[in-house]
Amino acid sequence: MKLHVMIVSCTIYCLLVLCAPVAPVSAETDRLQLANAMSATLDLWRENWIEQLYDRLAHRGAISKEQFAERMRGTSIRPACCWQKMDNFKVLSERDAEATVSAKIGLEETVFFNNRTTPRELTALEYSTREFKLIREGVVWKMQLEDIYSLSSAGAVKKSQHNH
Repeated sequence: MKLHVMIVSCTIYCLLVLCAPVAPVSAETDRLQLANAMSATLDLWRENWIEQLYDRLAHRGAISKEQFAERMRGTSIRPACCWQKMDNFKVLSERDAEATVSAKIGLEETVFFNNRTTPRELTALEYSTREFKLIREGVVWKMQLEDIYSLSSAGAVKKSQHNH
């Protein structure tokens, strides 16, 4: 009888452990996943890996990879590097496959000009603080193509400017 009670107790314990609801992923883990996805997308753009960037974007619509590459290669704006790339990241809302975040994005614009002796290059750092919608496709969070287009526009940012 003792053996029977022990077997039943062990079986019940195992069922409770195995069938217990899994605790939801913490808000901090979600925030890190979203921030890392955005950061990785901005890195692809900065490194000029345009085809890979296109594949990492959601809501591409009727824009082909070739059209996207042509437009992106025509801009002199790129995300800043390192700690200037993204700051003040906040998750504003998150549902099953959609999240709205806010972040301050550092953008560099390289301008070439000629003076009397030699051509020069000037890089201006500007910031854009705004909301972004990320879409989860499978296990990957993706920024939207329109957000990248908006950031890459020459007149998109007017917040602050620092010259290097």
